[in-house]
Amino acid sequence: MHAERRFWSTLAIALISLAVSSRAAADTPWNKIAIFQRIESDPDKSYPLTEREGPWVIMVASFSGDKAAEQAQELVVELRSRYKLHAYTHEVDFDFSKDVKSQGSQGFHRRRMRYQVEKMTEIAVMVGNFTSFDDPQAQRTLKKIRGLEPDCLDTEKRFKAGKAEYRTLANLRRMQQEVNRMVGLEDYARGALGHAFLTTNPFLPDDYFAPKGLDAVVLEMNAPVKYSLLDCPGRYSCKVATFKGTVLIDQKLIEEVENGKKLPSRLEEAALKAHELTMALRAKGYEAYEFHDRYMSMVTVGSFNAVGTPRPDGQIELDPRLHALMETFSAEKKIVAGKAAKVGDPKTLLQIPFDVQALPIEVPHRPINSAYQRSLTSSR
Repeated sequence: MHAERRFWSTLAIALISLAVSSRAAADTPWNKIAIFQRIESDPDKSYPLTEREGPWVIMVASFSGDKAAEQAQELVVELRSRYKLHAYTHEVDFDFSKDVKSQGSQGFHRRRMRYQVEKMTEIAVMVGNFTSFDDPQAQRTLKKIRGLEPDCLDTEKRFKAGKAEYRTLANLRRMQQEVNRMVGLEDYARGALGHAFLTTNPFLPDDYFAPKGLDAVVLEMNAPVKYSLLDCPGRYSCKVATFKGTVLIDQKLIEEVENGKKLPSRLEEAALKAHELTMALRAKGYEAYEFHDRYMSMVTVGSFNAVGTPRPDGQIELDPRLHALMETFSAEKKIVAGKAAKVGDPKTLLQIPFDVQALPIEVPHRPINSAYQRSLTSSR
């Protein structure tokens, strides 16, 4: 009862806030709930897909024929007005008149493939604004869409109204649904949009979908660094020193750092030591780099495309240059006959200690999609 009372109190407060300020309404989490959303659905207005509709979209249906655009528009408007979904159209032109490669007994060669239609335009209807394939909202919306039965896709209603059906392979899919029901697969593609699926936004380049890697805060931390590990040309480097600071996980603190506030003292101290050691190593002729993240800073030396070469026994033969660096910066090991090696004190430079054991690490790199997103934002 108490939990239910708290819920309704929270809802009442949210609704009051919505009434007081339209801007607050735009920012409140309640606008993610369908009954609070205001999605434009003007039948006389087009809603073309652009790169601003998120990196992931749901492919709902496609249409072809002389009135494909008309039925696609009907679906977009119904998805927006009735189901409160951000629906858009996307036009794709296909040209089958060009020569294509085909494979014969003599290998690949060019030949003219004959198609019943040499050129065709399809209109796709998509629902957008999803951040990733695993976005919970995307998965919930996809499940919802697959069970929908929009009026504009009801074949019997369309025929009675004197309208034809322009969905691509619509009849074939209806036959497949009937077969699925006959063999007991009622839950498979149960709705008129049962074949909807998640896909990438066609307006974004493939590079955008490269693994994200580092987040914006870490990139910001390393932006002013002259010898940043992010600029190391190799795939691997040798980590020689690690300096731990305060863990940076508080969202408010992260926002403050993004807005130019200084790092917390311990993290700042770790970054300063890493920077001083990097510059000292550079002065001695070493290819040194520094890197900073939310909880530590580190210094590496060297640039390698591989750690070493595989041996017949399955082990890796270390690159001699990498092995030499590990020996140079690791603590001395005292060998005593009949006993385990005893590790000495860490080596130092400018009274700044190195790690007890230098180790190879994989070099982090700036994500391509981050750079693209920044360029997109700055161009608006």
